[in-house]
Amino acid sequence: MASLRQLVPPDAAAYRAFMLDAYARHPEAFTATVAERESLPLDWWTNRVSDTPDAPQRVIGAFEDHQLVAVAGLRRAQRPKTRHKATLFGMAVHPSAQGQGIGRALMKAALELARMMPGVEVLQLTVSETNDRALGLYTACGFTRFGTEPYAIRVGDRFIGKVHMWCPVGASRSDLS
Repeated sequence: MASLRQLVPPDAAAYRAFMLDAYARHPEAFTATVAERESLPLDWWTNRVSDTPDAPQRVIGAFEDHQLVAVAGLRRAQRPKTRHKATLFGMAVHPSAQGQGIGRALMKAALELARMMPGVEVLQLTVSETNDRALGLYTACGFTRFGTEPYAIRVGDRFIGKVHMWCPVGASRSDLS
């Protein structure tokens, strides 16, 4: 089984390479494109994997033989009225690591990380409506659909909707379900 840990600044280059590959392999799964993200400086990626205590974003990585094989990011909302929410972003498992339970382990770690964020009550995500495997994983991990944004992204001549999902993670979670 892969080992999981939070990514830190020295992981930024590997994280960047992993995500650019994921954007290229699965353009229908991500809102970002290779073209827009490959032009970003390494500092942008380093900020995503900051290890400072007050960092608004965290990324968990799964490693097999010291190779990054899966990632999932969490971003805490910063505005006063929405600081009770965090968003899962950039969840990806390399094809060589799929079907081994790594995605489920990564989701479990992401949910635990969200629960440790002071004041966070809800973890939200969006997933392409065509991504049945991811929809199944998120549902199995406790996420509930609350709507679909039609025409959310355009890939070539095709429009793809994004399913919005949420999972209660905070101390008030029994009041939220």
